[in-house]
Amino acid sequence: MNHNEAPIIVGLDIGTTKIAAIAGRKNEFGKLEILGFGRANSNGVQHGQVLNIDQTIKAIQAALENCAQSNPDLEISEVYVGIAGHHIKSLQTRGIHTRKNVLGEISQKDIDALIDDMYAMVMTPGEEIITVLPQEYIVDNEQGIKDPGGMTGVRLEANFHIITGHVSNVTNIRTCVERSDLSISAIVLEPIASANAVLSDEEKEAGVVLVDIGGGTTDVAIFYDGLIRHTAVIPFGGNVITEDIRMGCRIMQKQAERLKVRFGSALVSESKDHEIVCIPGLKGRDSKEIRLSTLAGIIQARMEEIIELVQVEIRNSGYEKKIIGGIVVTGGGSQLKHLPQLFEFITGMDTRIGYPTEHLANTNQIENISSPIYSTGIGLVLKGFEKEDRGGVVDITSNESEVRNHTDPLKRGSFF
Repeated sequence: MNHNEAPIIVGLDIGTTKIAAIAGRKNEFGKLEILGFGRANSNGVQHGQVLNIDQTIKAIQAALENCAQSNPDLEISEVYVGIAGHHIKSLQTRGIHTRKNVLGEISQKDIDALIDDMYAMVMTPGEEIITVLPQEYIVDNEQGIKDPGGMTGVRLEANFHIITGHVSNVTNIRTCVERSDLSISAIVLEPIASANAVLSDEEKEAGVVLVDIGGGTTDVAIFYDGLIRHTAVIPFGGNVITEDIRMGCRIMQKQAERLKVRFGSALVSESKDHEIVCIPGLKGRDSKEIRLSTLAGIIQARMEEIIELVQVEIRNSGYEKKIIGGIVVTGGGSQLKHLPQLFEFITGMDTRIGYPTEHLANTNQIENISSPIYSTGIGLVLKGFEKEDRGGVVDITSNESEVRNHTDPLKRGSFF
């Protein structure tokens, strides 16, 4: 395909603190060129859930306008949208499909039938299956099969990792996007998108923990043997740290956020008692002096709580002893100074910050686009190209399966 004829994919990251629209196209070397970028403050979303439709629509439209201003030649009509929030849950289960044509080879139709059965599972009222991720297949009790296509057997089984969410939350996201005059190409689970942007194939194969610290939630995804094995959502993120600073230092929220971003550290031991920052007081009031060691103490206490919850999820996954690749931290909350050291101290696992630069053609294309804040947005664009590379059809035997949604209001588009 000629480079100029390559499709343009747009990712729309609807987060708690910001909404980002990122447009990209792959060059002749397979690297991602960022063609447009726009962001806006997110006022209608809390903990990853849309709570105010009108404010969220305004924020989406503002992000799209900023993206169009960065490249007037862009025409945005379709987007890949991320989904997260503490309503997201996961479970492990096994599915069984007995084949009628026992002499013929196992076909894609047999695999489809097995996965379709998973979407027919009875869920708690109000919950919807978002994604079905095959872990491994079993053919006539022969285990550990990654792709059963072409084999022969009577009994086809598979272990599945199933991700669910509230129907109302998915509907609200769709409503906001469609009322912004956009169509949805697919809805993608945000930890999977972020993982595509910051993790290498070698890390996924060896075993790695992705920790995406957003404004409202912290997403955890564990990969092993190239597949996603465990997902979880911790219902607080960077905004809780900001609120702790506001309460502990008795300052305004905007001041607390600036203080966290500019001077925040996750380790008290790296701050000196004599280092002080001065915060302007309200009208007619004296300014307030805050020791950076006090600030670090507030941040470290909350981050320790988040890291301990991440550690619980690692233990619950059953892969704690198998993870060789350590922990990769991304998202806006990963920018705190000395955060990798705190992760390593508590978990005993090697930790690095995940930057979405591995697949970018030129990290200087747009200022700050290589920041961990935009890992999800860039990952959404990369997921779009995965779908394009498969001719617009999602391979349901891959790690990121297309949702076969049988609920009529959500039937359009697809999920990963």
